[in-house]
Amino acid sequence: MNNPSKMMRPPEAAHYLGLSESSLAKWRCSGTGPAYMKVGERVVAYDQSELDSWLRSRSRRSTSEYAQ
Repeated sequence: MNNPSKMMRPPEAAHYLGLSESSLAKWRCSGTGPAYMKVGERVVAYDQSELDSWLRSRSRRSTSEYAQ
């Protein structure tokens, strides 16, 4: 059986990433942040494995590297 990833609400996800909740909210609007899920009308949740994947995608070796 697979070990399911932890689901996090925005305050917990922001803390996990070391960001503010408002940054996550802005990125949800612009589509530039980590993937998230909507459960019903108001509930937003982040899968920890998606947060980890998003963090890895932000990895750079130099300040001159272009972020794609």
